[in-house]
Amino acid sequence: MAQDSAHGLSPTGQPADAAAASPNSPVDTTATPRRPSLSPSRAADFKTCPLLYRFRTIDRLPERKSLAAVRGTLVHSVLERLYDLPARRRTAEAARELVAPAWEELRANPEVAALFTEGGTGDDAAAEQPPSLEAWLASAGELVETYFSLEDPSRIEPHGREELVEVTLPDGLLLRGYVDRLDVAPNGALRVVDYKTGSMPREAFEGKALFQMKFYALVLWRTRGVVASQLKLLYLGNGDALTYAPEEAELVRFERTLQAIWAAIERAVATGDFRPNRTRLCDWCDHQALCPSFGGTPPPFPAAAAAAAGWPTLPIVERD
Repeated sequence: MAQDSAHGLSPTGQPADAAAASPNSPVDTTATPRRPSLSPSRAADFKTCPLLYRFRTIDRLPERKSLAAVRGTLVHSVLERLYDLPARRRTAEAARELVAPAWEELRANPEVAALFTEGGTGDDAAAEQPPSLEAWLASAGELVETYFSLEDPSRIEPHGREELVEVTLPDGLLLRGYVDRLDVAPNGALRVVDYKTGSMPREAFEGKALFQMKFYALVLWRTRGVVASQLKLLYLGNGDALTYAPEEAELVRFERTLQAIWAAIERAVATGDFRPNRTRLCDWCDHQALCPSFGGTPPPFPAAAAAAAGWPTLPIVERD
């Protein structure tokens, strides 16, 4: 990891000598590190396209909301609220009844409400008319109902829901993310559960799907000293589940992977050089007009925004 030699700090504002600690050294979870931090989604952004990472994390360019994304938020909200009910009342019918109040809160956002106006936006922008609100809410209800084919919520008492987990690694890197559900067994065993509103990916893409879960498992291991017994992805789109049991040695290797990603991000910030990576995912990107891969020109690197995000090393001009 590169350090700010002038101040003896890592990019998260922690003492540079912390980097000498071994991967198994105790981690201080009480300190409040400075930003920036690394989350599963931002790490995935940088791996997919460094320029996309810059636009989302440093420039913070606006992006259109999509019906699929908003439906995902709605379903997650319903499943979170489901566990507010007593165990005996956690039925599919009760979950369906939670869709309407959860939607009322979401639709207070004008961008969300605009998805159902004439012409639509997001992934329905090309359609003559967006789907009816009734049909869209019904599709969310179907996803919620599919959940009951995968688990019996009356037999589960979550330890945490939509829980923030974070840790500062010995080298100063701050990892943080939100876990959909964390279950703790009487013997202390941990199960990390994540809800997906799509379908389970093909075997070739399972590694990418598990990246997020290994991230959470690493943070929990670092903060609790316990390796999760099970990582569980529930795919409501087709009623399937993907489970995985990580090992401690695997989490040590995964931590090094995250540190390598972070080192690459540091270099990109230090030089302002975030290069595009054209893939099939570009078809869904909101920033094609600013992307060199599509003939666009990115705006000047926002040094002030980088500083506001907590980067101690601002872009520099390399000299011969």
